[in-house]
Amino acid sequence: MDDFTIPAARTFSLPSTAVLATRVAADLALPAHGVAAAVALFDEGCTVPFVARYRKEATSGLDDEALAGVNERLAFHRDLEDRRRTVLQSIYDQGELSTELERAVLGAATRTALEDLYLPYRPKRRTRASMAKERGLEPLADRMQAQLESSGSVADIATGFVDPDKDVPDVDAALQGARDILAERIAETAELRARIRDLVREAGVMTSKAARGKADQRSKFEDYYDFSEPVARIPSHRVLAIRRGEKEGWLGFRITAPQERALGILARGVLASQPSIWEEQVRLAIEDGWERLLSLQIETEIRLELKQEADRSAIDVFASNLKDLLLAAPFGARSVLAIDPGLRTGCKVVVLHATGRLLDQGIVWPTKPREDVAGTHAALDRWHRQHRFDAVAVGNGTGGRETFAVVRAWAKNAGLELPVVLVNESGASVYSASETAREEMPDQDVTVRGSVSIGRRLQDPLAELVKIDPKAIGVGQYQHDVDQKQLKERLDDVVVGCVNSVGVDVNTASASLLSYVSGLGASLAKAVVTHRDVHGSFSSRADLLAVPRLGAKTYQQAAGFLRVRGGHPLDNSAVHPERYELVERIATDLDRDVRNLVGDESVLQTIDPQRYFCDDVGQYTLDDILTELARPGRDPRGEVAVIAFRDDVNEVSDLSEGMELAGVVTNVTHFGAFVDVGVHQDGLVHVSQIAHRFVKDPADELSVGQEVRVRVVSVDQERQRISLSIKDLLPRP
Repeated sequence: MDDFTIPAARTFSLPSTAVLATRVAADLALPAHGVAAAVALFDEGCTVPFVARYRKEATSGLDDEALAGVNERLAFHRDLEDRRRTVLQSIYDQGELSTELERAVLGAATRTALEDLYLPYRPKRRTRASMAKERGLEPLADRMQAQLESSGSVADIATGFVDPDKDVPDVDAALQGARDILAERIAETAELRARIRDLVREAGVMTSKAARGKADQRSKFEDYYDFSEPVARIPSHRVLAIRRGEKEGWLGFRITAPQERALGILARGVLASQPSIWEEQVRLAIEDGWERLLSLQIETEIRLELKQEADRSAIDVFASNLKDLLLAAPFGARSVLAIDPGLRTGCKVVVLHATGRLLDQGIVWPTKPREDVAGTHAALDRWHRQHRFDAVAVGNGTGGRETFAVVRAWAKNAGLELPVVLVNESGASVYSASETAREEMPDQDVTVRGSVSIGRRLQDPLAELVKIDPKAIGVGQYQHDVDQKQLKERLDDVVVGCVNSVGVDVNTASASLLSYVSGLGASLAKAVVTHRDVHGSFSSRADLLAVPRLGAKTYQQAAGFLRVRGGHPLDNSAVHPERYELVERIATDLDRDVRNLVGDESVLQTIDPQRYFCDDVGQYTLDDILTELARPGRDPRGEVAVIAFRDDVNEVSDLSEGMELAGVVTNVTHFGAFVDVGVHQDGLVHVSQIAHRFVKDPADELSVGQEVRVRVVSVDQERQRISLSIKDLLPRP
């Protein structure tokens, strides 16, 4: 350690927010000014949706994705700096903080590099090295490591450390203890750990084997009973599959490095360049440090690293799929008849008002074992005469395709142009038994609640699906194996982004939906609903300020994303209340009333934005305001598409190789996409079957809810596996 003066006392402080913002901007290659402004706004309590939509001037137009990245990277740097301060304080308190070490700790760019530097100073349980130090063998280890003697006898030097009273009975024991100390030093050398870690990342191999007694048993993990793949190339879904196989007792796996290359790295880093009598002892210490300590420690680290990377990748896939699902086209505020298919207990039918309110209910038997098609048609006739519903939603569970066919036949026979839509019912049973469902429909049983959920999913997928744990919706990839805290945070961010991009009618939205509005949260969302129930509908956005505990800051964050129909014309738009005065001024300058200005694109095109620029209003804000005035309250989602499944294909047994089918994408993963072709079992379009050209990521080509045409490649009846191809139906380049 270098010579330095230890002051009487010292504490270590964190870098300023400005410094951290600069680092974040550099990491993400974003404008420093915009990132600094975003960080300041986040620290003031502003949300990502609010900043992305209403503070574009301050952030140089950073979108919600970039801002989410800023938030995440800022948290990373704050966590790293907090740990850096702890490490510095700990080493300093031990009296071991040299100038050189402090410089190295301050320069560590990652948590791994920081922990490598701290490793020799971290409090630890007794080790072979610590016990050797207790026996007085550290000076011998120092001489062994220095390798300064080029002549003489190692045994003669070691003899001076023999002491039976200290449990060092002979020369061999003395040398072994010294090697234990040196082996631990080698394993704890930050530079060597980094080189070995890089070697494992570059040339390591992940190998899995069947667990004892499992090699001859069939399972979903049998592809991994004798499997290996380079660490550098193994995809995330295989990492998660192998880990799940290990967790369930079917597999065991190791991550190994090329041993000769690893020992070579250590030898070059430890052995002296000049001849030394200690060379053999040092080589033995190197081998021991590798085999007993470093190889296992780095394997553990790389296992965790691969897991974390696989988690991030799987969470990205889940988030992308969830976003597509939540932003699926709504049927809109129109009446719907919904059917939850059932064989043994019949199909539960409900009729919903345009607002989603339950109007009527009953049971029909369109399929076996109590097949009554005529009775089903008669019941549908009766409900249609009474309620004049605008569409039929049929759940896609067991019996769904058969029920769907019966309903379509009824509509055709009745001469009705009613859309009959097969709705994905994943998670409906979870919702029907939830506290949210009990609060919404306390007098109804779970079968009615499930049917209502199916109908409301057609009316507005976003409003209904936010009530269900995303993990129950069925669009994830190994979602139960990944870091649950990270998964929840990311999926919550996705739901928040979707809800706020669409906007929420404050007078009809459930507490579940309102809870995702910028600035509200679950508690205030319930307060809004309670106030609405007691005092009646809100007549303006400003009325929200009367809700208990909803103060000015929350109002600022939430108001622009809430819609109030029938009052001030801007209350049903994305124009923020803080800009109403500006819009009034624009209307006055045009000699118009605001109500007449809204929707008049020809007049809006004559406005000179330069006239209205000021300190906090620039091109970004004016463009957003004028776009919203031209088409106020526009829903960014598309229109519902009705998939035309083949009437003669209802079960896996109905499929045959070469069939061409219409389908809808239900899940996108890194290895391909799952497609519903109407047989209760989704088929897989492997990534190699998506296009004639190379496809790196299926999500670049396909999205959940997308209608596709596929060709059946193969059908495995025993394992209920269907292989499909999209590219077979595409023209060859």
